[in-house]
Amino acid sequence: MTTLPPAYAPTSYEDFPRGFFGVLEGVSGVGKSTLARVLAKRLEATALHTLSLPHEGWAEEARLRLRALPQFAFYLSGLLHAADRVRQALTAGPVIADRYRSSVIACHAAAHGVTTEEVARLLAPFHEYLACPYRTFYLRCSEDVLRERMRGKQDLKQDDADLFEVPHRLKELLANFETVAASDPTAVVLDTDGRSPDQLADEVLAYVEADRA
Repeated sequence: MTTLPPAYAPTSYEDFPRGFFGVLEGVSGVGKSTLARVLAKRLEATALHTLSLPHEGWAEEARLRLRALPQFAFYLSGLLHAADRVRQALTAGPVIADRYRSSVIACHAAAHGVTTEEVARLLAPFHEYLACPYRTFYLRCSEDVLRERMRGKQDLKQDDADLFEVPHRLKELLANFETVAASDPTAVVLDTDGRSPDQLADEVLAYVEADRA
């Protein structure tokens, strides 16, 4: 990314303390939000969802009304806004993000039948704007466990239903997250079958302590 005019450059908070920045990634229903809440409590951290307000309120309209490229621009805007929120929150302490860059790539690619490499190329000019996580934890589980967890999910959205209703959607998403994780230098893959949120939090916290050392 070339040097941006001051109006477009991210706000610098380098004069303030910075905490641990971790990201939770994976398909809907795998347990990201639950783990984010546990980690936020144990770390006294700020928990953020990458598609926060005002974008959260527009997401369904974007899904229904926008073609592929405008829809990508919508999620890119949400990602850039999330990066601003992360930088500001890091001045107060640790930050845990529920979804971030990898979800934009993996989900957009699966929804529109393009490769993760093609989406990553679209995103590349904005890479330097994004706050970089210390670790990105890719959560995965078996399909049977995912179906069970989805049945207990309280805030089901159309994207959740599409995992099982759209042919090959789940398979494509899982493959996309595997591809993105393989090229992510911050990636840590966590299998979640048979493990409680507290057990997973213990493993994440071990990485937090290592990165603080």
